[in-house]
Amino acid sequence: MELLERASFLQTLTGYADEARQGKGRLVLVSGESGIGKTALLEAFQHRMKGTRWLWGACDGLLTPRPLGPLFDIGLQIDGEFGTLCRGGSPRDQLFMAFLAEIGSPAAFTVAVMEDVHWADEATTDLLNFLGRRLARTNALLLVTYRDDELPGDHPLRVVLGDLATQRAIRRMRLPPLSEQAVRALAGQHDVDAGELYRVTGGNPFYVSEVLDAGLPSVPPTVRDAVAARLARSGPGTRRLVECAAVIGTRVDRSLLAAVTEVSGSQVDECLATGILVPDDDDLRFRHELVRMAVTASIAPHRKTELHARLLAELEDRGDTDPVLLAHYAEGAGDGKAVLRHAPEAGRRSAALGAHREAAAQFERALRFCDEGDRPTVTELHEAVAGEYSLLDRWEEAERALRIALRLRRELGDDLSAGQDLRMLSTALWRLCRGEESSRAAEEAVRVLEALPESRELAWAYASLSAAYAEHGRIDDAIAIGEKARDLGTRLDQADVVSYALNTTGCVLGVSGREGMASLEQALRIALAAGLQKEVGRAYCNLQELGSLLQRFHDSERYYAEGMAYCEERELGVFSTCLMGWRARTLLLLARWDEAADICARMLDRQGIGISSVNRLNPLTVLGAIRGRRGDGDAWAPLDEALALADGTGEAQWIVPVRAARAELRWLAGRHDLAAEEAIRGYDQAPGHVDPWTFGSIAIWLHRLRGPVDEPITLPEPYAREMAGDWRGAAAAWGRLGRPYDAAMAWLGSPDESGLREALRTLDDLGARAAAAAARRRMGELGLKAIPRGPRPATRAAPAGLTAREQDVLALLADGLSDREISRRLFISERTVHHHVSAVLSKIGVASRTAAAREAARMGIGAAG
Repeated sequence: MELLERASFLQTLTGYADEARQGKGRLVLVSGESGIGKTALLEAFQHRMKGTRWLWGACDGLLTPRPLGPLFDIGLQIDGEFGTLCRGGSPRDQLFMAFLAEIGSPAAFTVAVMEDVHWADEATTDLLNFLGRRLARTNALLLVTYRDDELPGDHPLRVVLGDLATQRAIRRMRLPPLSEQAVRALAGQHDVDAGELYRVTGGNPFYVSEVLDAGLPSVPPTVRDAVAARLARSGPGTRRLVECAAVIGTRVDRSLLAAVTEVSGSQVDECLATGILVPDDDDLRFRHELVRMAVTASIAPHRKTELHARLLAELEDRGDTDPVLLAHYAEGAGDGKAVLRHAPEAGRRSAALGAHREAAAQFERALRFCDEGDRPTVTELHEAVAGEYSLLDRWEEAERALRIALRLRRELGDDLSAGQDLRMLSTALWRLCRGEESSRAAEEAVRVLEALPESRELAWAYASLSAAYAEHGRIDDAIAIGEKARDLGTRLDQADVVSYALNTTGCVLGVSGREGMASLEQALRIALAAGLQKEVGRAYCNLQELGSLLQRFHDSERYYAEGMAYCEERELGVFSTCLMGWRARTLLLLARWDEAADICARMLDRQGIGISSVNRLNPLTVLGAIRGRRGDGDAWAPLDEALALADGTGEAQWIVPVRAARAELRWLAGRHDLAAEEAIRGYDQAPGHVDPWTFGSIAIWLHRLRGPVDEPITLPEPYAREMAGDWRGAAAAWGRLGRPYDAAMAWLGSPDESGLREALRTLDDLGARAAAAAARRRMGELGLKAIPRGPRPATRAAPAGLTAREQDVLALLADGLSDREISRRLFISERTVHHHVSAVLSKIGVASRTAAAREAARMGIGAAG
């Protein structure tokens, strides 16, 4: 593991060595907690100090320490008088003087090391006192390491350190934990959440390295053993105290600890002396979360259950405790009734705070302890957990929970709640790309609820049915039922329904070629004002999507940045994932393919994070298109999956883009028959069901493959110009939109030599090898001479294989920007920056940002401006 954030310490040690060589000997006290890297620092320093004699000794963590253990370790390494005295059982005063003479000999510059003197015996601490008063007049350098977190106030070493404080030879050096930035660099491409790694290890290098080898959330055996060894040197009372503290949590309320354990003040002091717990204002806390986890893992099961039960009883008596804690202790105690008292409330509070993963976990906890015979409670819990799953993009689980709830509601004869469950089920089925089932559920919800008095549930059912009609191109029906939803929502003062209905109306208007942004922006304003997180997330998604569809890319990027910041902060995974997918699709249009492919790969390779079927559509389509255009990898696997999902939705707005991509790739491969088949199938779905730009994307391929086509709508300018034979005008129109690939493709049907050569240059620059090959075939068919052969592979490759976005990130790293500053500069989320930084460090083969900056300079990558 690279030694990070220690350069200044190495430089300081070099300075002390220079002073010692000049006859100003130094005793350097190197302190820090266990695992902080004291030995690693000295070994790195030794590597720097070529031609220097090094002598190493150490104290041992024995119940009865070896007298003068470090001294005798060193004596075994050398011959001469000192070695002889060590082996001969000489008096300690003689040994002290001989050792000073040995390390201060002018014959060779010597660096002596004594490690772990927190375990030193009394004679060794006397030796340090002796040397500290005399080294200043020698040319020796003595490096002494100790754990300052394991020294109680009355430890003999503290007395010696106090006595030496004013001596000229003494220097102190305390090693701090690594910063979060350094931990992220060490994490690199490991499959681990770097932020969580920093949290549980506190930046301790040993813990970081061990966890990287073992993986989170497990506690590495080496860490368990190290903690167990530290506790073994304490009394039984201290061990029980630490165990109770570990069950309480990272931060330990002294009064709670005292109430549960009847602890004494001396036991707390002994506990602090272990270095495992440290003061935290009036309370205590574990120095490292990983240590707390190790202690917890070592507690016997019956003892752990007992501690949970005691804590639960004490906190329930207090009456003002967070239900999240109470639910945790209740489950640990195996008290099912207590779990059901506290977990549902904990879930509701977590949801209100935007902690939807925690909320889902609390409802799951309650379901594990719920009596199946208590149908009302079971039903409510399934509905609650389904709502949280939906926000986390875990729609298969949401569907299962909703079907159980729907069955129970019907058995209970609760039509109002059954209608609500049907409405939610409709949404889940749509997210799973099961369009027909979704529509049937939405229609059934309306039928059930219209038989009852007007209600909030009916207003929501109208809103959902409006969305279902919109998704299947029933524009007039969608607008009409959306107005019913909005009217009823307004009468019932339901801002969420009103926002949702406006959202759908805006999408419908935009797709049908009318102004829809105003309705979407109104939906967003209403949702923000009322604090409606789901409606805010949906509005941002649709504003970004419509901006992209209408080629208003600046607006689309702005809503993407705002929406990601909002949704990631509130764990609205379903919407942040949607935003990422449309971001990839926008970048595809703008020919920023490296960035788009990077987003797609991360979305499709998520470990343990939900991504719904409908949210897979954009990354699958985009990735397939990029691979096909570049001639890289398997383009058809993602496109085949995308087509199956799109067909499942039954929605032209999803089907047409997939068919257009497939037609293009068939054409690039020279299979015009198959390309025409794809284009016809997509075109047949399109009229009246998609926006003009999406319609144009399939109509242009039918035109290219089959000749003139009578279009039922007015096409956007670039498509209309190409169909009219104005290739130059079409290319210019694409250029004004910032879509160079499409500009190049517009030229490929042209007989114009200059236009074809311009297109070929563009395609070569983009790395679109398959499209460039098609351009060369076209030029050959026209009998053109001196057709460029294309760039050599070496000139096509980006430095170190970095994507364009990764090069941007590296340039800003080289300029010294933090992740937060990079996030603001590039209009991407901080979490996305973390992903990019890890990828950059891995690709260029370094483990720190400082090293990355040096490598950037070597590659000629620097921040613009």
